[in-house]
Amino acid sequence: MRDFRSEITYKTSRSSGAGGQNVNKVETAVTARWWVQASRFFDEAEQQRISEKLRNRINSDGYLQVTSQEARTQLDNKSIATDRMLKLVTDALSIPKKRQKTKPTKASKERRIQAKKIISEKKQNRRFRI
Repeated sequence: MRDFRSEITYKTSRSSGAGGQNVNKVETAVTARWWVQASRFFDEAEQQRISEKLRNRINSDGYLQVTSQEARTQLDNKSIATDRMLKLVTDALSIPKKRQKTKPTKASKERRIQAKKIISEKKQNRRFRI
């Protein structure tokens, strides 16, 4: 994981919801913004991959935005938003391992056929005989 925290800019705003006397005067909500295409830490292919994977979170200006307002302090919200952004980018860059096709073993085929025979016999025994 590359640490691109130096490229992240922060903007504060007032948190929504209940909060008593402080809610109308203290800006505790933090929005972290990162311009994906101007990053010096990632090459073009990685920037393209990030843009594709996170296209729902990137705005029309090309900024990846993450907002946090769950903590009571601005500093805590800043660290939460930064950690969330780092995790999003790390997950976007991870390439999933391709699945290798496997064939069932001889023993598993035999077990399956044996189970089918048992069920078949059970149903044969249920038949009404005159």
